[in-house]
Amino acid sequence: MAQIYEIAPDVFRLSVFRSDLGFAFNHFLVRDEEPLLFHTGMRTMFPRLRDAVAKLIDPAKLRWISYSHFESDECGALNDWLAVAPQAQAFSGLVGTMVNLHDFASRMPRALQANETLPTGKYRFRFVPTAHVPHGWDAGVLFEETQKTLFCSDLLFQSGDVPPVTSSDVLERVREAVVAGEAGPFAYSTPYNHRTREVLHSLAALGPQLLATMHGSSFEGDCAAALVQYDTILHELLGVRRRETESGGR
Repeated sequence: MAQIYEIAPDVFRLSVFRSDLGFAFNHFLVRDEEPLLFHTGMRTMFPRLRDAVAKLIDPAKLRWISYSHFESDECGALNDWLAVAPQAQAFSGLVGTMVNLHDFASRMPRALQANETLPTGKYRFRFVPTAHVPHGWDAGVLFEETQKTLFCSDLLFQSGDVPPVTSSDVLERVREAVVAGEAGPFAYSTPYNHRTREVLHSLAALGPQLLATMHGSSFEGDCAAALVQYDTILHELLGVRRRETESGGR
């Protein structure tokens, strides 16, 4: 079953922990006049996520569906949701819509320009493109401007069956997950490129008060500082160390 937890007013974290992988998949429902789902989950997860949504709203009333980048855990069940919600429309950034959604979605999607906002009633979402951060040319995040929640996808990835939300420092968990990931089959899944620092610092400048993470605990506290420190961790582990490893330590 998907675990339901309200991490902010009207923002619900629907979490499925995969013990075989050692981390959780989190999906976020925002209950408003026009309900919004961020992350559809994999197709195999759809029945349990649909049942979880049904405890909060009528799934048929879902209006907006979005995600960060094109992967099965982010948008694999998109067409299943569109089938049960006849008024729902998927949206992404311009790149994601043109490259992926126009072909993949069973109904015409909506493309948002950089920093374009989408109102859902009392909440307002800004689409912020983040190409290749954490990965994918089409990557982007949603910033809910009213409560200042940043739906940040794979950023601040944490392993383990952890609390839904925390105000404690998550960065040590993040560091451990990056180190473990580099030693496993998913090494090189996250690049550190010439725009990573710019993107993470620009997200920090938004002044988020809650980071809704796809894997691990959502974080409330000094979110701007956490994003800046996250850049430092990635630069050290994926930038400097990776280059040293590839050059043989020279």
